[in-house]
Amino acid sequence: MDFISRILGGGVAEVSPAEAHRRLQNDPPPLIVDVRQPVETRAGSVAGAVLIPLTEFGRRLTELPRDRPILVICRSGHRSPLAARQLRRAGYDVANVSGGTMAWQGAGLPLTPPDDAPDE
Repeated sequence: MDFISRILGGGVAEVSPAEAHRRLQNDPPPLIVDVRQPVETRAGSVAGAVLIPLTEFGRRLTELPRDRPILVICRSGHRSPLAARQLRRAGYDVANVSGGTMAWQGAGLPLTPPDDAPDE
């Protein structure tokens, strides 16, 4: 974990993209929360991810279930620790996907194409 992630993440567990992918095969799988902006999803998303942009995260926190683990992801792994820390403080079972969708793709893992990602 790099210096910025340690400071911003506040001790939240980190998992590699490969480990996150493995966990998503569990029954039931963890919920994956993508904190990128909608326009960023044009590059694709992890299958089944729920999009809650970091700018909306605080007010939408209560939408997330408390009865299953949550994995948080962003593009590069710098925003998602902020959301993961909020979740941890609120009592959720949470881990941050280190390196974000860039590392996910770099590990050869699939991203699903967007259905209707905005252009702006």
